[in-house]
Amino acid sequence: MSVPTISIPTDNLVKMGLKNTESIHYQSTPEELIQDTLRIGEGVLTDTGALAIRTGEFTGRAPKDKFIVKDETTKDTVDWNNFNLPIEEKYYHVIYKKIFEYLNKQPEIWIRDCYACADPKYRLNIRVINEKPWTNLFVYNMFLRPEEEELEDFKPEWQVISAPGLKLNADECGTRQGNASVVSFKNKTILIAGTGYTGETKKGIFTILNYVLPQEKNILSMHCSANMGHVPFQHYLIFHPMLLLSWHVCKKVSFCSLRHKDHPSNRY
Repeated sequence: MSVPTISIPTDNLVKMGLKNTESIHYQSTPEELIQDTLRIGEGVLTDTGALAIRTGEFTGRAPKDKFIVKDETTKDTVDWNNFNLPIEEKYYHVIYKKIFEYLNKQPEIWIRDCYACADPKYRLNIRVINEKPWTNLFVYNMFLRPEEEELEDFKPEWQVISAPGLKLNADECGTRQGNASVVSFKNKTILIAGTGYTGETKKGIFTILNYVLPQEKNILSMHCSANMGHVPFQHYLIFHPMLLLSWHVCKKVSFCSLRHKDHPSNRY
């Protein structure tokens, strides 16, 4: 997508608590994000031209440090167990305040508007606020991109706020240690602190969809990829085993072969 000719409205950002609105990079291109990462000394180019970064202590997800706010919205609708971990709502507000205090001290931040779900009936508008340009580059690659004209009236339904450099005080924030990913369905916000692993953003949105689609849209979400076969009109869905918030499905890896709607033997 080309560089937008419009700028992000800052009124809502100020209401959220973001005071540092003079140094926002909005909808940056991949080239700009790569250059920003190199400029701040947090990445190098490999011999193939790819950007390589170090995410720090965490090179993967931290499932024991991912929490869902337990409130009137979720107390009876989430299957609370050893991977759907509750956190009290008061701690969400503590972490929220600390993240914005931290971001307001940063010289630059990167913001991207994007969405999940290609079908307009289920589209979920997302705004991601990042401390790091390379996290924003991951978001560019991972989520669907609005056309420039769509950005003019873009209204985010969910917000992801990422501050990898902020280490939390576990006692003060109700967490297990200095890193955490906190999902609030009531406030439609994901807070990520203390970890540079970019997959926390992806998994956060996936968690949202696994809750919203079955609960509100009567749609069963699946963790799968779509691949084209060598035979014309032959496509494959590869399902990955995944336990949903309240849906115990996909007991094993399975392969589903789908024929294109125009295939002569199509019966669907």
